[in-house]
Amino acid sequence: MRILIVEDESDLLAGIAKALREEGYAVDTSEEGEEGLYKATNWDYDAIVLDVMLPKLDGWEVLKRLRKTKKTPVLMLTARDGSRDRVRGLDGGADDYVIKPFDLSELLARLRALIRRSANQTRSQIQIGDVLIDYAARIVSLDGEPVTLTAREYSLVEYLALHRGEVVTRTALYEHLFDEDDSSLSNLLDVHVSNIRKKIGPEFITTRRGHGYCIEG
Repeated sequence: MRILIVEDESDLLAGIAKALREEGYAVDTSEEGEEGLYKATNWDYDAIVLDVMLPKLDGWEVLKRLRKTKKTPVLMLTARDGSRDRVRGLDGGADDYVIKPFDLSELLARLRALIRRSANQTRSQIQIGDVLIDYAARIVSLDGEPVTLTAREYSLVEYLALHRGEVVTRTALYEHLFDEDDSSLSNLLDVHVSNIRKKIGPEFITTRRGHGYCIEG
């Protein structure tokens, strides 16, 4: 999953980005509104963390312009505690709202919920044959036994599972699993898929030649 964080407090930005990367997310960042809007409209993110008080363009204006072209889930951050601001954000197209200071674990949980809802997956677990995927705990089990996956392998399984039954192109997977600073080596995706098949089973991820990958069921 690929997340964009738009936040002008550099320490907070670095802290959120670090926590998300440790959870296996690909993360892009921006410290001001104009650049944040540019990235938000030119790349497909699974969710955006958007601060209200930003230089050049504030979060309200970024959200307003973004909603003209994109339905990307947006979690807004603000130091303001007034209900009027929360109402303004939600009425303006935000999907959720967190008031500073906040607990990082709550922020991560809210982001996971936003991503699930955007994929029409309201449950925190999904069963696919003998495989159980727990989105909240970010754990995959096979026949009741935990499967040891790297953070990137888990993200690949999660993304395909949230879009199960659909053929996801290689381009889409690169865009959602790797951030702007990652080296997109041509065989990197194949290596991850091969490792997952060794751990879960060769039939778990289906290759559609010339199209992409799919988890069926």
